[in-house]
Amino acid sequence: MAKLFIIEDDVMVATLMKQSLAKYDHDITHFTTAEECIKNLHLNPDIITVDYNLPGMNGIELMSRIKSYNSAIMVVLVSGQETLDVVVESYKGGASEYIIKNDNLFVNLENSIKNLSMNVVLKKEVEFLKDQIIDRHKYSNILGNSNPVLRVLKLIQKVEKNNIMVLVTGQSGTGKELVAKALHYNSPRSRKAFVTVNMGAIPEDLIESELFGHEKGAFTDARERRIGKFEEANDGTIFLDEIGEMNLHLQTKLLRVLQEKEITRIGSNKIIKLDFRMIAATNRNLAVEVKEGRFREDLFYRIQGFLIHLPTLKERGDDVILLAKSFLTEFCKNNKSEQVHLSKETSKFMLEYAWPGNIRELKAVMERAALLCENNTIQIDDLMFIQA
Repeated sequence: MAKLFIIEDDVMVATLMKQSLAKYDHDITHFTTAEECIKNLHLNPDIITVDYNLPGMNGIELMSRIKSYNSAIMVVLVSGQETLDVVVESYKGGASEYIIKNDNLFVNLENSIKNLSMNVVLKKEVEFLKDQIIDRHKYSNILGNSNPVLRVLKLIQKVEKNNIMVLVTGQSGTGKELVAKALHYNSPRSRKAFVTVNMGAIPEDLIESELFGHEKGAFTDARERRIGKFEEANDGTIFLDEIGEMNLHLQTKLLRVLQEKEITRIGSNKIIKLDFRMIAATNRNLAVEVKEGRFREDLFYRIQGFLIHLPTLKERGDDVILLAKSFLTEFCKNNKSEQVHLSKETSKFMLEYAWPGNIRELKAVMERAALLCENNTIQIDDLMFIQA
């Protein structure tokens, strides 16, 4: 079923049009003027039939207004004119169909709306399937059934649909970026960019350019204009990992960007307005950093709109084995090798081990053990730990 507007100043003709289409069970609304149509475009019709000779505004002019509002709306022009120039102008303006007001009007209208409504149904099915793909993968990267992980997922659900700033804390290797991705890909911004910036991996003299961009000639190596990460994330999400590594000078600039939602590229005076959601992460205790003067207090409160703290791997109990098996399956698949398993003794040992490097350490240990083990079974001696 499609939502259909009929724009026709002749009430009798409009009534007959509605009657001819009634058997298709469309949601049909009739308006007698272009102005009424424009005022009601917020109701999101799928198809609009437009009389060419409307009072005050002809059909092509109205079609232009409709397409400016939403180019996806399909427009059928209905006209008594058979002039080739008018027909060509109609199709150039974006008409999906052009129907002549003659003895075949209602038959042609039925066929036209029937075909176009099939496109509407297909389009809605495609959109539904796209949404299903996102739903199917919801939290798929965050493996675990332990209570600490379920608490994290509940927190993600609380804030995934809005724009509140989120601070993700936890030790290195606990999966902070996975949480940021879950927030983004289950949000209204999911079809826009997710931009990750590791604040600890960028040289201090380059980080401002990396975040805000620069103009050509702004400094010695600026050979061309560069778009910064915040600009890349416009309409999407920017994830600032290890935000505690940021120096005080840059913290001041970041605070202004978050307050004003605007940036200025290095070497330019042009203010660029942006719409983004920011998620930050740190393995530091920012409250301590604030007390010791290494992190701005006002920025600390600004980024901590909603706090999600991640548990260590040791705190997650049997999730260790679940994650280990997942890493082994992935490794064997990627390397086209036979599936590798954990011995009972190895599983018991792994549950008792502290895992100071958390999930990142577990993955590395499993991949090395998969290469070292005999008979496709990992024994305790196959586990090689690298101490930091």
